[in-house]
Amino acid sequence: MEDDHYTTHHHSQTKAVIDQLARTAGHVSSIKRMVEEGRDCTDVLVQLAAVRSAVDRAARIVLEDHIESCLREAASNGTADEEWDRLKHALNRYLK
Repeated sequence: MEDDHYTTHHHSQTKAVIDQLARTAGHVSSIKRMVEEGRDCTDVLVQLAAVRSAVDRAARIVLEDHIESCLREAASNGTADEEWDRLKHALNRYLK
């Protein structure tokens, strides 16, 4: 039996999220090499800030996709309140 919390939905932005995360992972690997090579701390911090922005871009795509797909689907099948509560919980965790 599948837990509703992990029910799959159609998401129109899946490829965009995957692409953004792949770019971010590559960037993190580059930063790791910078640290291993003993690069300047300020350069590392600048690159870490860029990664933080990249993760925020991925989160924005996921949030927009969730609103467009999951909340719309929940509204049509009568579970909007539950889905809204799940989104608020996720946002509270993300924004901590």
